[in-house]
Amino acid sequence: MRITLITVGKIKEKYLRDAIAEYSKRLSRYCKLEIVEVADEKTPDQASEAAEENIRNKEGERILKHIRDDMYVITLEIGGKMLSSEEFADKINSLGVQGKSSITFVIGGSIGLGQEVLRRSDYALSFSKMTFPHQLMRVILLEQVYRGYRIINGEPYHK
Repeated sequence: MRITLITVGKIKEKYLRDAIAEYSKRLSRYCKLEIVEVADEKTPDQASEAAEENIRNKEGERILKHIRDDMYVITLEIGGKMLSSEEFADKINSLGVQGKSSITFVIGGSIGLGQEVLRRSDYALSFSKMTFPHQLMRVILLEQVYRGYRIINGEPYHK
Protein backbone atom coordinates (compact mmCIF):
# COMPACT_ATOMS: atom_id res chain seq x y z
CA MET A 1 0.00 0.00 0.00
CA ARG A 2 1.16 3.51 -0.80
CA ILE A 3 0.18 6.23 1.67
CA THR A 4 0.66 9.85 0.65
CA LEU A 5 0.17 12.87 2.90
CA ILE A 6 -0.34 16.12 1.05
CA THR A 7 -0.03 18.99 3.48
CA VAL A 8 0.01 22.77 3.33
CA GLY A 9 3.03 24.53 4.80
CA LYS A 10 6.33 23.44 6.27
CA ILE A 11 7.01 22.11 9.75
CA LYS A 12 9.25 24.55 11.60
CA GLU A 13 9.26 22.98 15.06
CA LYS A 14 11.97 20.38 15.62
CA TYR A 15 9.88 18.31 18.04
CA LEU A 16 7.16 17.90 15.38
CA ARG A 17 9.71 17.03 12.67
CA ASP A 18 11.20 14.44 15.04
CA ALA A 19 7.78 12.89 15.71
CA ILE A 20 6.98 12.79 11.99
CA ALA A 21 10.33 11.13 11.30
CA GLU A 22 9.71 8.54 14.02
CA TYR A 23 6.26 7.55 12.72
CA SER A 24 7.55 7.58 9.14
CA LYS A 25 10.25 5.11 10.18
CA ARG A 26 7.72 2.89 12.02
CA LEU A 27 5.36 2.93 9.04
CA SER A 28 8.10 1.87 6.60
CA ARG A 29 7.53 -1.79 7.50
CA TYR A 30 3.83 -1.57 6.58
CA CYS A 31 3.57 0.78 3.61
CA LYS A 32 5.39 3.14 1.28
CA LEU A 33 4.93 6.61 2.78
CA GLU A 34 5.39 9.89 0.96
CA ILE A 35 4.86 13.31 2.50
CA VAL A 36 4.30 16.19 0.08
CA GLU A 37 4.41 19.75 1.40
CA VAL A 38 2.90 22.51 -0.73
CA ALA A 39 3.51 26.19 -0.06
CA ASP A 40 1.04 28.02 2.12
CA GLU A 41 -0.31 31.50 1.51
CA LYS A 42 0.00 34.21 4.13
CA THR A 43 -3.39 34.92 5.63
CA PRO A 44 -3.73 38.51 6.85
CA ASP A 45 -5.45 39.13 10.17
CA GLN A 46 -9.10 40.04 9.68
CA ALA A 47 -9.07 38.68 6.12
CA SER A 48 -12.42 38.88 4.35
CA GLU A 49 -14.24 35.69 3.38
CA ALA A 50 -13.40 36.44 -0.27
CA ALA A 51 -9.70 36.77 0.58
CA GLU A 52 -9.78 33.51 2.54
CA GLU A 53 -11.55 31.72 -0.33
CA ASN A 54 -8.87 33.01 -2.72
CA ILE A 55 -6.15 31.67 -0.38
CA ARG A 56 -7.87 28.26 -0.12
CA ASN A 57 -8.15 28.12 -3.91
CA LYS A 58 -4.45 28.93 -4.45
CA GLU A 59 -3.40 26.30 -1.91
CA GLY A 60 -5.92 23.90 -3.44
CA GLU A 61 -4.39 24.26 -6.91
CA ARG A 62 -1.03 23.28 -5.43
CA ILE A 63 -2.58 20.27 -3.67
CA LEU A 64 -4.42 19.05 -6.77
CA LYS A 65 -1.20 19.00 -8.81
CA HIS A 66 -0.07 16.07 -6.64
CA ILE A 67 -3.29 14.03 -6.84
CA ARG A 68 -3.45 11.34 -9.53
CA ASP A 69 -6.65 9.76 -10.82
CA ASP A 70 -5.82 6.39 -9.22
CA MET A 71 -5.48 7.85 -5.71
CA TYR A 72 -8.20 7.35 -3.11
CA VAL A 73 -8.36 10.79 -1.47
CA ILE A 74 -9.25 11.28 2.19
CA THR A 75 -9.55 14.90 3.27
CA LEU A 76 -9.30 15.87 6.93
CA GLU A 77 -12.29 18.05 7.73
CA ILE A 78 -13.96 19.13 10.96
CA GLY A 79 -17.31 18.13 9.44
CA GLY A 80 -16.05 14.73 8.26
CA LYS A 81 -16.92 11.31 9.68
CA MET A 82 -15.39 10.43 13.02
CA LEU A 83 -14.05 6.89 13.37
CA SER A 84 -12.62 4.88 16.22
CA SER A 85 -9.06 3.61 15.73
CA GLU A 86 -10.48 0.17 14.92
CA GLU A 87 -12.90 1.61 12.35
CA PHE A 88 -10.05 3.62 10.83
CA ALA A 89 -7.96 0.44 10.57
CA ASP A 90 -10.92 -1.31 8.91
CA LYS A 91 -11.22 1.57 6.43
CA ILE A 92 -7.54 1.29 5.44
CA ASN A 93 -7.76 -2.50 5.23
CA SER A 94 -10.98 -2.53 3.20
CA LEU A 95 -9.54 -0.06 0.69
CA GLY A 96 -6.63 -2.45 0.15
CA VAL A 97 -9.02 -5.39 -0.26
CA GLN A 98 -10.99 -3.36 -2.84
CA GLY A 99 -7.79 -2.95 -4.84
CA LYS A 100 -7.02 0.64 -3.88
CA SER A 101 -3.24 0.64 -3.69
CA SER A 102 -2.80 4.37 -3.12
CA ILE A 103 -4.44 6.30 -0.28
CA THR A 104 -3.83 10.03 -0.11
CA PHE A 105 -4.60 12.07 2.98
CA VAL A 106 -4.96 15.83 2.54
CA ILE A 107 -4.41 18.26 5.42
CA GLY A 108 -5.26 21.84 4.53
CA GLY A 109 -3.72 25.03 5.79
CA SER A 110 -4.81 27.14 8.72
CA ILE A 111 -8.09 28.19 7.07
CA GLY A 112 -9.03 24.85 5.56
CA LEU A 113 -9.41 23.36 2.09
CA GLY A 114 -10.71 24.89 -1.13
CA GLN A 115 -13.86 23.69 -2.86
CA GLU A 116 -12.02 21.95 -5.72
CA VAL A 117 -10.07 19.81 -3.25
CA LEU A 118 -13.25 19.00 -1.33
CA ARG A 119 -14.95 17.96 -4.59
CA ARG A 120 -12.02 15.64 -5.42
CA SER A 121 -12.22 13.99 -2.00
CA ASP A 122 -13.48 10.41 -1.86
CA TYR A 123 -13.95 10.47 1.92
CA ALA A 124 -14.11 13.24 4.54
CA LEU A 125 -12.51 12.24 7.85
CA SER A 126 -12.62 14.11 11.14
CA PHE A 127 -10.47 13.41 14.17
CA SER A 128 -12.46 15.68 16.45
CA LYS A 129 -14.89 18.57 16.56
CA MET A 130 -11.96 20.51 17.98
CA THR A 131 -9.54 22.40 15.76
CA PHE A 132 -5.88 21.33 15.81
CA PRO A 133 -2.88 23.14 14.34
CA HIS A 134 -2.36 21.65 10.88
CA GLN A 135 1.29 20.94 11.73
CA LEU A 136 0.32 18.87 14.78
CA MET A 137 -2.38 17.11 12.75
CA ARG A 138 0.35 15.48 10.66
CA VAL A 139 1.73 13.78 13.75
CA ILE A 140 -1.72 12.71 14.94
CA LEU A 141 -2.61 11.32 11.51
CA LEU A 142 0.66 9.40 11.14
CA GLU A 143 0.22 7.93 14.63
CA GLN A 144 -3.28 6.75 13.75
CA VAL A 145 -2.16 5.26 10.42
CA TYR A 146 0.60 3.41 12.31
CA ARG A 147 -1.90 2.26 14.95
CA GLY A 148 -4.24 1.18 12.15
CA TYR A 149 -1.58 -1.05 10.63
CA ARG A 150 -0.80 -2.53 14.05
CA ILE A 151 -4.51 -3.35 14.46
CA ILE A 152 -4.77 -4.79 10.92
CA ASN A 153 -1.81 -7.07 11.62
CA GLY A 154 -3.08 -8.19 15.04
CA GLU A 155 -0.11 -6.59 16.78
CA PRO A 156 -0.33 -5.05 20.25
CA TYR A 157 -0.97 -1.33 20.62
CA HIS A 158 -1.91 0.92 23.50
CA LYS A 159 -5.63 1.32 24.02
